[in-house]
Amino acid sequence: MTTPMLDDTLLADPRALAALDTGGVLRAAATAGAQVRSVAESAAEAGIAGLAGMHPRALVLLARPGASVPAAGILTALLGPACPVPVVTVPSAPSWVGPLDVVVAHTADGADAELAEAVARAVGRGAEVVLSAPSDGPVVAAGAGRVRLVEQRIPVPPGLDLARALAVGLVTAAALGLLPLELGMDAVADTLDLEAERNQPGHEPFMNPAKTLALRLAEHTPLLWGTDAPAAAVAAHAAGALATHAGVVAYADDAARAALATGLRRALDRAAATRDVFHDPFEDGDDDAGAPPPRLVLLATEEEDPGQTVVRRTGRTWPSADVLHPVEEVPRGTRHATLLRAALLASRFDAAAAYLGLATRTIEPA
Repeated sequence: MTTPMLDDTLLADPRALAALDTGGVLRAAATAGAQVRSVAESAAEAGIAGLAGMHPRALVLLARPGASVPAAGILTALLGPACPVPVVTVPSAPSWVGPLDVVVAHTADGADAELAEAVARAVGRGAEVVLSAPSDGPVVAAGAGRVRLVEQRIPVPPGLDLARALAVGLVTAAALGLLPLELGMDAVADTLDLEAERNQPGHEPFMNPAKTLALRLAEHTPLLWGTDAPAAAVAAHAAGALATHAGVVAYADDAARAALATGLRRALDRAAATRDVFHDPFEDGDDDAGAPPPRLVLLATEEEDPGQTVVRRTGRTWPSADVLHPVEEVPRGTRHATLLRAALLASRFDAAAAYLGLATRTIEPA
């Protein structure tokens, strides 16, 4: 596959970006905070707070194609092994679902027939169902008025609704007392709004973390390794965003698991060697010199220094890696810092993927 050529001059030219972005991808990527606020309002109207006091047998997350898959991964990682109820992620309603269970479903496709069937099965068996879906179509109709419908009020292009999907899971978990959010959803929305401000097109690349990230990933094969469970879930979302908006194939995984892949380790070591001014690609045998070189990015959301974490979990250092650990934006000791950093990093990758897609002409005018 030919690597798209990057026109880096576009990233310093807001007018040129606007002229190319006729579909409003950058504008939509900046709505993550607004999506969270919209979910909070819609959830209140849908009566999600009525789940308070319920002690479900299981929290069932229906992972359908799209943002619900990474949202389920991030939410599960945030709940962690200490969660008092099992968290089950499945593509359809399990056969055992019943009135003791809470089911959460999100989709941007109101005509998803399999999801419609799953919703019908869950409500038919008496489960509490929290649904985020377009207001028209078979999915909502399958709920027959017996679901708690979180309306989708902010339209966005495909692949840019993670904030909405995650927020639906968060408000549900908070109502059930599984993830106490004393700070409320406003803090999540505020964090995302500040990230959108940093990533606005008018900022030069050196002042814009999403543009900087896009430039670092350009003409490389990104290896996105999470040093903790929420970060690994964000990495999976980031790989999807790069594929959707920039046509970039990336590898995302947990750092400890990824480090076991000997081929990846060798590729990274070779790539590090080529940065040596004395390296000769002919004498040193670069058989894959035409392939995009790997770029290792370590994502971290928890308090511990990611360098120490990755040494502890993989047994070695990775000196050539880029590290994304937004402790300047979300300082250590901040309440629910892991959640805020995860949301911020996911939003940054959405914007970076959009910039990369525009600068390589992968995103075509609408």
